Amino acid sequence: MKIPSRFLIAMAALFIAAAPVAAQVAAKTADSGWRVRWQPQQLVNGSAVLFRVRAPTLMKELHANWFNRQLTFRFDPASNCWYALAGVDLNARPGKYPLQLQRGAQGNPGPAFIFEVSVAAKRYPTTAIKVAPGFVQPPPDVQPRIEEEQALKKRLFSQISPDTFWSGRFVAPVENTVSGGFGAARTYNGIKKSQHEGLDYHAAVGTSVRATNAGTVILARSLYFEGNCVVIDHGDGLLTLYMHLSEIKVEEGAKVASGQILGLSGNTGRVNGPHLHFAVRWQGLYLDPQTLIALNPPSP
Repeated sequence: MKIPSRFLIAMAALFIAAAPVAAQVAAKTADSGWRVRWQPQQLVNGSAVLFRVRAPTLMKELHANWFNRQLTFRFDPASNCWYALAGVDLNARPGKYPLQLQRGAQGNPGPAFIFEVSVAAKRYPTTAIKVAPGFVQPPPDVQPRIEEEQALKKRLFSQISPDTFWSGRFVAPVENTVSGGFGAARTYNGIKKSQHEGLDYHAAVGTSVRATNAGTVILARSLYFEGNCVVIDHGDGLLTLYMHLSEIKVEEGAKVASGQILGLSGNTGRVNGPHLHFAVRWQGLYLDPQTLIALNPPSP
C-alpha cells in the first residue's frame, strides 16, 4: 500500500517539533542527584527561608535566582550541603515559585536546574494605634527632615554587601514577649498608613537590646518616625533594624558580634508607649522576624 506523501510530510514535521521537547525533559530528569530542602517546610507570604541544596557533583560555587533576586550559597562540609538565606515577598500570592540553581560564578553560570517551591497564603490582621497627631500628619517644618531621612534609608537599603557576616542561628534581640505581630495593616488615629513590617516586643525603657547575629552597623542615629535607630548589615542583602531606642551604644561602621548590646529600649519616634520594634529586611523585602529566628542554619 502506498502511503500518501502529504501524510509522510506531516509525520516528519511532527517528529521534528517533538524532538526539542523530549530533549528538555531528558535534561531535567538526567540530574536526579539534586536535592533541595527548605525551612520552614510550609512557606507563606512574608516568610524568611533557609534553602539547603545537595548537588550530584562537586562544584566551586552555587548561585540561584529566587523572586528575581540573586542568592549566593555557602558550603557546609559537616552536612555536605550548600545553604542560603532568602525570603518570600509579603505581597506574594499563593502558588509555586521557581528556585533556579546555577553552577559556577555569577555572570558565567553553568546549567540551570529549576525547582518549584510552593507558597501558601497567610492573612494578617488589622490593628489600630493612637499616636501624637504630628506623627500622622507631620507639620510642614519637619518635612525636610523626613525627606532627607527617606533618601538616606533608600541609599543604605539599596546597597548589598558582597560579603557574608552572619553565621549560625539568629537570636531574639530581647527576651521579652511579643506585643505586636508582623504584617498587620496599621491605622494610626483612624488613618490607614501601612502594614506592620516588623515585630514589637514588650520592653521597658532601659532594656538591653542585642544584635540578632554578627554584622556591620550601617546606621546608628535618631530618625523622625523610627526614633533612635540601629541598622545592621549581615551580608547577603540581609539587614536587621532596631527602633525606638532610648540610647544607642554602637557607632556607624562598627563590627558587632551576635548578642552584642546595641542600645537600650525606649519610646522615641512614632510610638504609643515603650517597646522595641525589630524588623528584618532582605533585598528590599520585609520578612517576619519570628520566621528568621526559628531557622536552623549550619553551626559555624
